[in-house]
Amino acid sequence: MKEQVRAILKQYWGFDQFRPLQEDIVLSVMEGKDTLALLPTGGGKSICFQVPGMAKEGICIVISPLIALMKDQVENLKKRGIKAAAIYSGLSGREIESILSNCAFSDTVKFLYVSPERLKTELFVNYLKRMHVSMFAIDEAHCISQWGYDFRPPYLQIAEIRNHFPDVPILALTATATPEVVQDIQDKLAFSQKNVFQKSFKRDNLTYIVVKEQNKMGRMIRVINHYPGTGIVYVRNRRKTKEIAEYIKAHGISADFYHAGLTSELRDSKQNDWMSGKTRV
Repeated sequence: MKEQVRAILKQYWGFDQFRPLQEDIVLSVMEGKDTLALLPTGGGKSICFQVPGMAKEGICIVISPLIALMKDQVENLKKRGIKAAAIYSGLSGREIESILSNCAFSDTVKFLYVSPERLKTELFVNYLKRMHVSMFAIDEAHCISQWGYDFRPPYLQIAEIRNHFPDVPILALTATATPEVVQDIQDKLAFSQKNVFQKSFKRDNLTYIVVKEQNKMGRMIRVINHYPGTGIVYVRNRRKTKEIAEYIKAHGISADFYHAGLTSELRDSKQNDWMSGKTRV
């Protein structure tokens, strides 16, 4: 089994070995065990479900609340020659049904990304029952816990879906969780037994600096001018995203604003401009 998952890692991702804990998590899923993985952002969570998803027969259902992340991962998988699809708001009914039909009646799609809200729709559940599901991967799994910082009730639907797939393992992934959330995730997802892998959240490549500053805007511009490359400025509300983007642009720096109130087309366009470097901040 180790040789199989290492060969897949090498073939599709070009890595000779896994990062610490990744292989343990992958092997746990391969053995059919419900698994909770706590890995820091950038710690390689996607590899933990994409490798066993490729190794197992059938389709891996990935549940994620982030449309931008779904699209990004689907594109990355396609670039590696792996067939993947995502269902999200903005697609027509015909497009959604076509994707679901392809997943249910063809064995070509290896990964289907959906939002937790999609689990509540009768159409999705009817098609899902016809799919040969190899595993469920639950991203941002802290959302299932009422003790988490982003509780989303639709996540509770996942445990109900499991009733149709009693022998299919779940891999729950999150970047952060308190002991209460860790326990709650496993309870809400009806884990057959406790099974948690946790990596230290210490990141040697990150530096945190906290500064008391009277002139925040001036400091922000000096920081942007001091460090090359792209960046993100987080603000308190949607109105501020536009105001601060305009302020940065007034100082000769390419900038744009992004928030959940924009149309999916605008969000896509703005994200692509930032990821390509056309927009710097």
